[in-house]
Amino acid sequence: QVQLVESGGGLVQAGGSLRLSCAASRRTFSSYSAGWFRQPPGKEREFVAAISRSGDNTNYADSVKGRFTISRDNAKNTVSLQMNSVKPEDTAVYYCAASSDPTTALATAYHSWGQGTQVTVSS
Repeated sequence: QVQLVESGGGLVQAGGSLRLSCAASRRTFSSYSAGWFRQPPGKEREFVAAISRSGDNTNYADSVKGRFTISRDNAKNTVSLQMNSVKPEDTAVYYCAASSDPTTALATAYHSWGQGTQVTVSS
């Protein structure tokens, strides 16, 4: 398991940009695939994006494709989510997660989770 801490959340106007970061506690973070999930108020947690160990492969939910970009820096044990052209429906608590399996959108495949960071998009 690995400890994960998200940062970068906050209030942003619709159409604006925000960058979330996730810091891992172990140098061996490169051994894990990583993903971002979010939970809008009153809804279930949903997949946002995932990235492979090396960063060569990524997957995105249709709702964010073309607007969000996931990346990682294994030398710094971090993974980021660049959010552009944000919409009010992007409002949610965003969670960083790590998996021992290849890149996947299934929440059950992730064994380590951060505490989450709030993103609020105003209209």
